[in-house]
Amino acid sequence: MGIVKSFVRNGVRDGVKLSVRYGRGRWWDVAIVVTTLILYSIAWPTLQLTHDVPAPLMPIISGLAVFPFLLVRAQPALGWAISAVAAMIVPWAFDRIPGYDYPWQVVHILVLLALLTAVCLREEMRIVLVVWLATVLLFFAYVPGNDGWGWAIGLTAIAAFALLVRWLVLSRRQLAREEEISELERARRAALEEKARIARDLHDIVAHHMSLVVVQAQSAPYRLPDVSDAARAEFESIGVLAREALNEVRGMLGVLRSDGTLPENAPQPGMGRLDELFDASRRAGVDLTARIDGDPASVSDGAGLAVYRIVQESLANAVRHAPGSEVSVQVVCGPDRVDVTVCNGAAKDGGGDSPVMQPELAGGNGIRGMVDRAASVGGRLYAHPRPEGGFEVSASLPRVPAA
Repeated sequence: MGIVKSFVRNGVRDGVKLSVRYGRGRWWDVAIVVTTLILYSIAWPTLQLTHDVPAPLMPIISGLAVFPFLLVRAQPALGWAISAVAAMIVPWAFDRIPGYDYPWQVVHILVLLALLTAVCLREEMRIVLVVWLATVLLFFAYVPGNDGWGWAIGLTAIAAFALLVRWLVLSRRQLAREEEISELERARRAALEEKARIARDLHDIVAHHMSLVVVQAQSAPYRLPDVSDAARAEFESIGVLAREALNEVRGMLGVLRSDGTLPENAPQPGMGRLDELFDASRRAGVDLTARIDGDPASVSDGAGLAVYRIVQESLANAVRHAPGSEVSVQVVCGPDRVDVTVCNGAAKDGGGDSPVMQPELAGGNGIRGMVDRAASVGGRLYAHPRPEGGFEVSASLPRVPAA
């Protein structure tokens, strides 16, 4: 539930950010269009005051001076190129009105400066250098008298100021990104600390007591007088099983204590260790008949681990709920699938659970865990009481789990 809530919360937050960003972008576009229309409404009537342009061409020449401003946000370099070409054509094609010294309308100059600023804010540095140099040369070529030097200095100052603003914005974004990374690192460190605390608790609660079980089982034949051979073998079996369980608990503690960045190098049990599992069960007194058909080496590690855990849990359930019953295990490694069947009879001498009672009713989660284990590799598992008594677990798993 915590993960789902976090996902929903992050999704809502990202959606709000996207909506705000989209809303801001839309308002910027509206402002650019409105500003362009205002400039156009100024450029068209005043063009006859600055240049000798025929009346039919006035809307077109005014549009060349103003409409490139529409690209100031989307494509500032393209808008600047159009405006610069228009700035070279207008003084060459049309004469100025006597008394007007500049080669372009004031509106055209403002648009050209705005596009230069936008290029400095958004484009690559090589494009910025080309645009700045070309703009300076353009003013040198067309501005009369010594005003070209003043415009060159002014254009350089505008470009430098825009670059400073750009670098300031980029540095703040980088700072925000670093702060976000730091926050994620703090959250990751907190998770690792929680995992380490869980590992310590597990070690204190489980591993310590299991170590005592191993020690007591191994020392019992020497501490207790008149221990029979059967009891000695039973104590030895208990010690072996407890050591195996202790090793698995230690492996789990190692995973909990790891930082999650290194691969897990600890080998996982698979098809190759089924014989060890069968021998351990027989030493524990289980009347077990086991058979493995096919080539276990052809089974993938993931499917082999699932088979091992299913057989392990099934044997544990048989011992727990039907002590003394006969247990049979059959593993068939086919070309495409691995079929596992574990059957046990009814408990002898009336001990254990009822033959029709599912082990889940005893409060455990073994069968549910086996079903999940089989499903994790794309297989199926069925567990049901047998009509003649006892219980049966059958699973069919793909030899190589699907991606």
